[in-house]
Amino acid sequence: MAFSGETQGKHAGLMDDIYRYQRRIYDISRKYYLLGRDRLIRQMEPAEGAHILEIACGTGRNLDCIGRRYPGRLLYGLDISEQMLATARGKLGARAKLAQGDACAFDAKSLFGRDRFDHIVMSYSLSMIPDWQGALREALSHLAPGGSLHIVDFGDQARLPKAFRLMLLAWLATFHVTPREDLVSVLECLSQSLAVDIEHTPLFRHYAQIARIHLRS
Repeated sequence: MAFSGETQGKHAGLMDDIYRYQRRIYDISRKYYLLGRDRLIRQMEPAEGAHILEIACGTGRNLDCIGRRYPGRLLYGLDISEQMLATARGKLGARAKLAQGDACAFDAKSLFGRDRFDHIVMSYSLSMIPDWQGALREALSHLAPGGSLHIVDFGDQARLPKAFRLMLLAWLATFHVTPREDLVSVLECLSQSLAVDIEHTPLFRHYAQIARIHLRS
């Protein structure tokens, strides 16, 4: 279920408060624990001229990497935080179309001039979106036939030492981050009415997880 306008505004305000100053050191500090992002980008292999949307694009770090690795692709970014978008705009300039919006309900046509995308990326965002299942539904609704939704996020840390896992979860909670341990089952449930193939791989002893949902043509 999508948020009401009031709830969306509160969440946008919360994200702006969190990142008002953190955005300036975000890329440097997060490189050490937002693991698997570069692997996701390497595995994308988008065709020439592909339209690529990142939902919750943050500082634009991933879009920047995608654009440098795959020239000739068209880049789009959505984020609920205007603070993060300010950094993304400075980094990407005219190389990407960026817009403020809620991952759970956005009008891609009015924001970007198109409603479907060949690749959609969600990188360490589901763990910060309260209605994360709504965000997944919204993302799947914007996939073009033959397109893929790429996800990387925190895993369940099932194969990490218990003490480390408890400390990590407590630390993540201070940033309003909750690992989505049931991601696979939710993806399978949401995709029952779609012709999709789902790939899922735990990374680094389940510290992180990476998934690809391919919508058959």
